[in-house]
Amino acid sequence: VMQKELILLKALSDQNRLRIVAGLFRFDELCACQVTELLEVAGPTVSRHLSVLSQAGVLNSRKSGRWIFYRLSESFSASLVAGWINTTVLDSDQALADQAQLKQITARGPEEICRKQRGETCCPKN
Repeated sequence: VMQKELILLKALSDQNRLRIVAGLFRFDELCACQVTELLEVAGPTVSRHLSVLSQAGVLNSRKSGRWIFYRLSESFSASLVAGWINTTVLDSDQALADQAQLKQITARGPEEICRKQRGETCCPKN
């Protein structure tokens, strides 16, 4: 039993992963490209962070076309750790700045973000 908790705490011990989780408290669902835009790190790095959080049971994902969307899992959302994040982390300067940035990021479609990150060949305009 304790191994599961250790995996969860290790997953949340990284600042960028904690930023992802905090962002998902405010925005129900984010696609990987939106997370990449928020963290301003390479796509493979974001994929690794999302994988660690998924393996720890923090995130669920769904595929929609070419996009993969992530949300907090119900079991994590009901946990004491989630409650702690909700009452302490979400009011931090970083979380508030991320929330403002995510508001701008989510106002644009995934295609536009993908074009910005990968160029016109990824998501050509119709």
